[in-house]
Amino acid sequence: MTTPASGGAHPRSPRFDLSAPVPPAEELGAVHLVAIGGSGMSGVARMLLARGVPVSGSDRADSPTLRSLEAEGARVHVGHDPAHLGGADTVVVSSAIPESNPELAAARERGLRVLHRSQGIASLLHGRDAVAVAGANGKTTTSAMTAVALRAAGADPAYVIGAPLAGTGSNAAPGGAGAPVVVEADESDGTFVVYRPLVAVVTNVQPDHLDHWGDAAGVEAGYAEFARTIRPGGLLVTRADDPGAARLAARARADGVRVVTWGTTPGECDLLLEGARTEGMSSSATLVWSADLGPVAAGTRAELVLPVPGVHNLDNAAAAVLAATAGLGLPLEPVLKGLLAFPGTHRRFELIGSAGGVEVVDDYAHNAPKVAAVVEAARSAAAGRRLVVAFQPHLFSRTRDFAEGFAAALAGADVLLLLPVYGARETQEQFPGVTSALLADLVRAQGTGTQVHLLEEREGAARVLHTLVRADDLVVTVGAGDVTTVGPELLELLGENPL
Repeated sequence: MTTPASGGAHPRSPRFDLSAPVPPAEELGAVHLVAIGGSGMSGVARMLLARGVPVSGSDRADSPTLRSLEAEGARVHVGHDPAHLGGADTVVVSSAIPESNPELAAARERGLRVLHRSQGIASLLHGRDAVAVAGANGKTTTSAMTAVALRAAGADPAYVIGAPLAGTGSNAAPGGAGAPVVVEADESDGTFVVYRPLVAVVTNVQPDHLDHWGDAAGVEAGYAEFARTIRPGGLLVTRADDPGAARLAARARADGVRVVTWGTTPGECDLLLEGARTEGMSSSATLVWSADLGPVAAGTRAELVLPVPGVHNLDNAAAAVLAATAGLGLPLEPVLKGLLAFPGTHRRFELIGSAGGVEVVDDYAHNAPKVAAVVEAARSAAAGRRLVVAFQPHLFSRTRDFAEGFAAALAGADVLLLLPVYGARETQEQFPGVTSALLADLVRAQGTGTQVHLLEEREGAARVLHTLVRADDLVVTVGAGDVTTVGPELLELLGENPL
């Protein structure tokens, strides 16, 4: 049992003993997942169900995900009540679930085994090679690309990622017996140290989630600890061009970990992306190997082509190529063919639809580098059209800490609609003066001529967008909150009231 006061609790995650061995899934008994309908928890539930584990769960509101899990065999409940635990032996929660949650409190009182979500995933990894993908930006897409590449190369991988694959509609799959498992390793709460992967991918190391890590040095120390969890004989794959990742690579090498890097600077990486370019809704680069990496010989040149825009996605794909080939020894050609047909993931530059000549895309980007990458990709995809961005900042602390970075990124839009800050676990009272008006002023100060519009309330965002857009515009809704509903609402308005 893990308790809040557990003597073995991790110093950065005091509620859970992350150093304790996690039993195999088959030894967990009946498992109850709190907030089972969430993007992360639902994937764990699906994997457990596929292994024949009895699964129950609850969420605060009904949803299609809840109904889908019910159809797959889970016993689901709307609302949180101790009675929902039933005969559970193990309870799985995320860091977002407070100790006051009635189901978690009852589980503690009854002495049930309580695991963090990451530990629930770790229970599924016994006897299997894991590829764990971490990083401030790009980990969901890189995880998805890795799963697609492995499947194309015949590996039939299992995967648990933070968003559904467009090709399958699911964020998890059990894979073949003994096949490798691709795991999106979330760094936000420090719990990514439980997986013990054969291959660890770190897309970049940049300051984020400072409410947990404290400062940039804390972030880098956390990633260094993650790298130390790689199994003996395993591999760290990371980006040479990212300063934080480069420091991580040096620390890992000093610890005796094998490291392979990709990047765009000749002579400084093992896999060079040459001529990276994006055009419309696609991107491409030439890959050049400077060393023998698994089945790929030094001097090999190969074309990487993706059906998604953005140079950042070429970075993601390079990481997937290295994980599959240098990490797992799979052949290069089918890996590249798989990436050529990459179907995309939910809320990662996802085309929602078009109406009245207006195309609408939705993206989950919520930190400054991600927003910059999305705006850059959208500018390419717009191909001369006007780019209209509706941005909903996520967290008052993040808005305050990275306001300059957000402004520089958002100034790339022709028209910008700023929604109020989505506080999530934070309140406005905790951060007086931190509002979207701060970003509006900073964007205007960039001098790019961006038309900036500021909303005082979230309601009516689609109606305001409808007054701003013109035929042939590309509209991108951006943020980790409820801005995702604005695009479909806009399309409905455009259908009812054409421009």
